[in-house]
Amino acid sequence: MKFRSALPLAAMLAVLSGLALPASAAQVLRNLVSIEGVRDNPLVGYGLVVGLNGSGDTTQVKFSSQSVVNMLKQFGVKMPDGAEAKSKNVATVMVSAVFPPGYRRGQAIDVTVSSLGDAKSLRGGTLLLTQLRAADNETYALAQGNVVVGGLNATGKSGSSVTVNTPTSGRIPNGANIEREILSDFSTKPSVTLNLRHPHFETAINIVEAVNRRFGAVATTRDATSVDVLAPENPTQRVAFMAKLEALTVDVGVDTPKVVFNSRTGTVVIAEGLRVKAAAVTHGSLKVVISESSAVSQPAPFGRGQTTVTPQSKVSVDQGNGNMFKWPAGAKLQSIIDVVNSLGASPDDIMAILQALDQAGAIEGELVVI
Repeated sequence: MKFRSALPLAAMLAVLSGLALPASAAQVLRNLVSIEGVRDNPLVGYGLVVGLNGSGDTTQVKFSSQSVVNMLKQFGVKMPDGAEAKSKNVATVMVSAVFPPGYRRGQAIDVTVSSLGDAKSLRGGTLLLTQLRAADNETYALAQGNVVVGGLNATGKSGSSVTVNTPTSGRIPNGANIEREILSDFSTKPSVTLNLRHPHFETAINIVEAVNRRFGAVATTRDATSVDVLAPENPTQRVAFMAKLEALTVDVGVDTPKVVFNSRTGTVVIAEGLRVKAAAVTHGSLKVVISESSAVSQPAPFGRGQTTVTPQSKVSVDQGNGNMFKWPAGAKLQSIIDVVNSLGASPDDIMAILQALDQAGAIEGELVVI
């Protein structure tokens, strides 16, 4: 071979901690890396969906009528100057798809169709022939077909409507055919570059050692992000080599335990292995309630006064009782979960406590807010 948030917070934390991987675990190489030059490429196009039962774009969408006029001109249909095509059975859409690595001319890919105007539903519509372009503005695929919509929209004569899911977006399985291939240097480069999904120096070294034990001195690394591996020149041998390479088992490096908090959803994830130093925390709650009401002042009979409405506001403040709790030095995840469960703390309370512990240097890990 020649080489070249439905659960309670505490319960959710417990479940997520149970799913966490050990600090150092063996994984298949294909789960740890991606191959440089072997990746998906996004495609996008602009098109028309026809055959809608009155649920298409309205006349308020000017570019919709212009698109219909331009399409008719391509088929030799002439319209008077300045005329607008008024058809509620047509909707302007954006068509997107993913060009998988290695696909050849003639193969089919799925496409997603999304309304661009004010159409109410794409159900029952057909996408007309649409060019799909890549970032270089070259056409790589042609899409056409019946749109499959999972949503539903129903409107009554009174204007009442019911919408289920998203009726303005759908898919066409195998709706686009590849017309032009995307070139890749995977089969021509003397070496293959493996990019780590989560850069880590220890993991990179473990990959090099595992590959060299199996295939000889063919792997090298220059940083925590990538590993270069010499590969056979023969295409068939290279494919077989990559299949064996991806199946290797590699020990994952020990990473810094993290606490991840999503500030938008309130989700808190604590990785296995996280420890805290000895710390005492007091966290009180401040509750402010403002209620508005209106008082009506009615004048006496035959009086010259006028009826007036006077707004009244009531503000109440509840300081709440602060709770103090203490974590012993080296406390593990289960200790944190037990404390959270006993206090019934909300995600915001948890985040405030974690930030305070991090500022105090009590968390033996990394706090990440997303």
